[in-house]
Amino acid sequence: MKNPSQILFLTTLVSGTLISISATSWFSMWMGLEINLLSFIPLMGNSKNIPSTEATLKYFLIQALASMTFLFTTILMQLYYQPTMSNLLSIFTMLISSTLLMKSGAAPFHFWFPGTMEGLNWLNCLILMTWQKIAPLIILSYLMKMNFFFSSVIILSTIVGALGGLNQTSLRKLMAYSSINHLGWMIAAMFCSENLWELYFIIYSFLTASLIFMFTSLNIYYINQNFLIHNKSQLLKMLLFSTILSLGGLPPLLGFLPKWLVIQNLSYLNYIPLSIIMIMMTLITLFYYIRLTFTAFILNYSQMKWISVNPINKTMMTISSSLTSFSLLGLPFCTLIFNIL
Repeated sequence: MKNPSQILFLTTLVSGTLISISATSWFSMWMGLEINLLSFIPLMGNSKNIPSTEATLKYFLIQALASMTFLFTTILMQLYYQPTMSNLLSIFTMLISSTLLMKSGAAPFHFWFPGTMEGLNWLNCLILMTWQKIAPLIILSYLMKMNFFFSSVIILSTIVGALGGLNQTSLRKLMAYSSINHLGWMIAAMFCSENLWELYFIIYSFLTASLIFMFTSLNIYYINQNFLIHNKSQLLKMLLFSTILSLGGLPPLLGFLPKWLVIQNLSYLNYIPLSIIMIMMTLITLFYYIRLTFTAFILNYSQMKWISVNPINKTMMTISSSLTSFSLLGLPFCTLIFNIL
């Protein structure tokens, strides 16, 4: 934050999202999305290394293609049809939804997402996985109707997010595929109610932020670095891996609560086959989370004295520890509040 330009770009990043979600016309939404995009590009390229530059260029090309298609579709709507949200033609709905799904990284428009995540640092990954999804998802919720297109997107996102993370050794790619899987659950929650997907997004953002703060403070980027966390900090290990399991949706942790609500609401709406597929794919996701954490939980790795351990950022460690400790008892805490109210 010592660079004033970063504060400027972060301010315009937030304002671009706020313009999009408070807009009353498609053109204003497009303008907010463009401000948001052009603010995030300098933040991505701040590292000035080859992977970061490649990720920045890849992100810009994909987002520019999606914005161009979005603007083209809105112009077509104004030429040939009334541009109100209540009576859109199905082809216009599908085109706009496809551009928004491409911007947020949902399958089958997900191919840019893991490669872009691999070239960024952890804080930029956090912005890409949480804040950059707010405007596309809110605009997408205006168009949401249960049809074959959205059902296919949900099924593909959960399958790609589950199977894509099985053979990954990079934690950034693993988090990217996890984000694709959770995005399928958020789109499914949009069918049920507006409040449900917003609750899912808030809990997902909370768990992702606490996990990424922990990765940043420990300077971890690959799976094998988890075993090099020095053995004196058993509490640190427990907080880190419990948050990973919570993100996978293991009860009784906090990450199980939004999935429980989505499954319950889909069952009420009689979408049983869709919920069965989503549950099966979540079990695969939970498998590679448990594979990531099980050996580090059970085995006590010896460490040579000449292996240098990165000094831990105490401020970041305090923030991440307080966040992760809430995720451990989040579900009992939420059910207690619900029973009291």
